[in-house]
Amino acid sequence: MSKSFERYQKRKLISSYFSVILSIALVLFLLGMLGLLVINTKKLADHFKEQVAISVFLKDNAKEVEINQLQKSLAMTEYTKSATFVSKDEAAEEHSKEIGENFLEFLGYNPLQNSIDVHLKAAYVSTDSIQKIVTDLSKKDYVADISYDKPLIGMLNENVKRMSFWILIASGVFTIIAVLLINSSIRLSVYSKRFIIKTMQMVGATKRFIRRPFIWNSIKLGMIGALVAILAMGGILYYANTKMPQLNLLSDPLGLSLLFISIFVIGIIITWISTYIATQRFLNLRTDDLYY
Repeated sequence: MSKSFERYQKRKLISSYFSVILSIALVLFLLGMLGLLVINTKKLADHFKEQVAISVFLKDNAKEVEINQLQKSLAMTEYTKSATFVSKDEAAEEHSKEIGENFLEFLGYNPLQNSIDVHLKAAYVSTDSIQKIVTDLSKKDYVADISYDKPLIGMLNENVKRMSFWILIASGVFTIIAVLLINSSIRLSVYSKRFIIKTMQMVGATKRFIRRPFIWNSIKLGMIGALVAILAMGGILYYANTKMPQLNLLSDPLGLSLLFISIFVIGIIITWISTYIATQRFLNLRTDDLYY
């Protein structure tokens, strides 16, 4: 009978520990994923900004040497990520694919112009910076026109600012929620041992002596939960990077290492503080209040 009861108590204890670890791991995982989003917000924003292109259309009488010189000079400037020459024949072929028919047969000639598509670095994708670049390029005699999507650039920068603001707000709110949820799980775990705490106190054990094993046990659970969360984050991050390599999600090992360390430390700190507060509460309760 006693062995059966002991097995039951062990299963109950393991189940309790598993629930606490799972709760901590889930909360820290979600908090970590939000941290990854914060870290990669700028990277994602830069990726979309660098998709915006300035098309520099060239006059038909532009010499090949002038075109090559312009392309090379653009490629070497501090604001250029890439500069690609697009001939009028290539442009016509691409346009025919888009509209689904060969418009050259209908017109009898190619009305398009040779051009250089310039993709800017993210730091220079703003209305003022692009306008300055356009002004400088327009001074060249063999440049016929320069085209870019001005409304898109304004909208892109505005949305990036708005997104960054709300992500910071969400990070703060979610951090508070994470603390409350982990604190709730720890308190339930300590609550189940409230009679043990009071019994130890009644036989003369000091508060510090009583708290120590509870705090150390909770810290271990927090460490295990944090490790589970970190492993899950690492798996998802690796999978996402293989599916979307253009985002270079693993290109900042220092930032990722700091995030993982932060999640591990947060798991320890929250469980330590929560256990301290929970045990202190039951230590200060009268014996009659333990039944409510």
